[in-house]
Amino acid sequence: MKIKVINQSKHPLPEYQTPLAAGLDLRANLDEPVSLEPLERKLIGTGLFIELQAGYEAQIRPRSGLAFKYGLSVLNTPGTVDADYRGEIKVLLVNLSNETFVVQDGERIAQMVIAKHEQIQWDTAETLSETERGAGGYGSTGKS
Repeated sequence: MKIKVINQSKHPLPEYQTPLAAGLDLRANLDEPVSLEPLERKLIGTGLFIELQAGYEAQIRPRSGLAFKYGLSVLNTPGTVDADYRGEIKVLLVNLSNETFVVQDGERIAQMVIAKHEQIQWDTAETLSETERGAGGYGSTGKS
């Protein structure tokens, strides 16, 4: 699949880091470093603008290494970029650690996964089919 992109950042286009990776790493496009205090959230620009085909979305997800090592995450995980959005892709970062985290220009801050999706039409009903699980919700299937 080819996706039209405008790169207004000073960095190369996002790349897959391994041959079978699902996500492309997004880089911060900053004029100066940005500090995130504990529990603080900030919107970080990437300088990228994309044109997705109808039926596709771009999901913005945390990078596992930043989450594990520094407590940095994407607040609205996954963030969705719709096919009709033409603005700059931005990442809503949150610092879930107890220490200040400084985002540097060019740092890989999130990953973007392109996913196919469907739009639905509701079919109102009085009942739903029965399953073994039924209405069992959070924790209903056990711990192991």
